[in-house]
Amino acid sequence: MNGARALRGLALAMGYACVAIGLLHVLLGNAAIPGAASAGATVDSLGRFFGAIFAGYGLAWLWAARRSPIPAAAVRGLTAVFLLGALGRLLSLAVEGRPHWFQLALAALELALSPLLFWVADADAEARDAS
Repeated sequence: MNGARALRGLALAMGYACVAIGLLHVLLGNAAIPGAASAGATVDSLGRFFGAIFAGYGLAWLWAARRSPIPAAAVRGLTAVFLLGALGRLLSLAVEGRPHWFQLALAALELALSPLLFWVADADAEARDAS
């Protein structure tokens, strides 16, 4: 698979996954968080709000994936936000301790995908320049 195709596939997967996860959090509130008990109305409200924001983040990935060429600056910016989320998880681990195993798996995925996304950010533009 060439870099441009990998970039488009990753951007689409990121977009659809983030929209789905975000909407799940809007609809289910705290119940969407593995291992979390009810944290009350305030945290539920916050989680649903952030779910909507995360769905919007996914829409931004889908917007980028549908451009031709895929804008490298958008990929880098969206990836930086993704990486910041992973770093936030690591900070939480250091401050609050070990979360549910699923949160650790998500952190590992975020830390693994971020360098890959930064690496292929220019792939679509470079493929078009080469042809």
